[in-house]
Amino acid sequence: MLAQTPLAAPPAARAPAPGWARLAGPGMLISVGYMDPGNWATDIEAGSRFGYALLFVVVLSGAAALFLQIRAARLGIVTGRDLAQLSRARNPGWAGDALWLSAELAIVACDIAEVLGAALALKLLFHLPLWAGVLLTGLDTLLVLALQGQGIRRLEAIVLALVAVIALAFMIELAFFPPDLAAAARGLWPGNAPMGDARALLLAVGIVGATVMPHNLYLHSAIVQTRPAADDPRATVRAATIDIARALGLATLVNAAILIVAAAAFHGLRGPVTEIDQAYRLLIPLAGGAAATVFGVALLASGQSSTITGTLAGLVIWEGFRGRTMAPWKRRAITRALALLPALAGVLWLGDGSVGRLLVWTQVALSLQLPFAMGPMLRFTGDRRLMGALADGRGTRAVGWALFAAIAAANLWLITSL
Repeated sequence: MLAQTPLAAPPAARAPAPGWARLAGPGMLISVGYMDPGNWATDIEAGSRFGYALLFVVVLSGAAALFLQIRAARLGIVTGRDLAQLSRARNPGWAGDALWLSAELAIVACDIAEVLGAALALKLLFHLPLWAGVLLTGLDTLLVLALQGQGIRRLEAIVLALVAVIALAFMIELAFFPPDLAAAARGLWPGNAPMGDARALLLAVGIVGATVMPHNLYLHSAIVQTRPAADDPRATVRAATIDIARALGLATLVNAAILIVAAAAFHGLRGPVTEIDQAYRLLIPLAGGAAATVFGVALLASGQSSTITGTLAGLVIWEGFRGRTMAPWKRRAITRALALLPALAGVLWLGDGSVGRLLVWTQVALSLQLPFAMGPMLRFTGDRRLMGALADGRGTRAVGWALFAAIAAANLWLITSL
């Protein structure tokens, strides 16, 4: 499966990159999905509407993402196959097809968020009409073509640079808007959350979907196999665990920073900030044009970094479930075409002010698809016949299935409350 994709670079391209690029790894590629424009939309509205009260959702979602990504890495390392391949091989044909369609829906929902986020960044930075920005995002297929054949290590280094831009931007924003540390600490306790509020529930589910992205489970189980394996699989698993913990720790801090900045800057204003461009415009009188520009640049970096990993995830899902290879540019073109149509329709029909709502709903869609990726993965990682001595123990299985039940229950609660 890896022979025809950027995941299977020649040995020379897999050599360690010099200097700071050695900080990059599979975990860094995975982590950008946790900082995409969909996260911005849910975190900004949550912070502006409810202050720091939903901060615990960001932290718990980050912990859940870490738990699940470790399971995905173990699965790929131990079996030598990715989640899509195993889902196809170990399920009846109809079930495999259903799981494939669910994964493809998740990819398209995520790509819609990337389209909207990148288009909005172009509008804010260069004053382009939003619909024109949506159409321009179709050209990011050229980015995939430029990166094709560069090797996985160079892709990881490029993504690390984009992640550094996002992280630095929100460190600067925190300097402009120092948080109320006592209120932030109270936001880490679930008992203080207004979960009886339907909008709070919607945002909480959206944060979960934006953080624990289903297609990232497929991608991680494949991309971890591009690293040289130690003689002892346990050592390889330990190295992968450290890599993903470092990367997702950074992603969780960035997401928390987005919510904290929104709470510090916008909570208590006359109305909640529900649109990213509204947040941008409000930053100008509150902190000046420099803060707003930093915000816009970080948004653009967020959309472009997620585009790279979205393409790789799409390749893994297609080739694993369908058993056929596809050129990266072709996969990117198909996915982007499927995302452009609803994004453009939404903008033209609902207007420029609809981007925030559309982004939140794409993240809710991801949450609804998440159990369809989690369930098979937890079943595989707990199967001793498949995983041997590295199968999940009883306690780990209990935690995994409790998390599955909690996410499924939250999704059902949301559906019935709409």
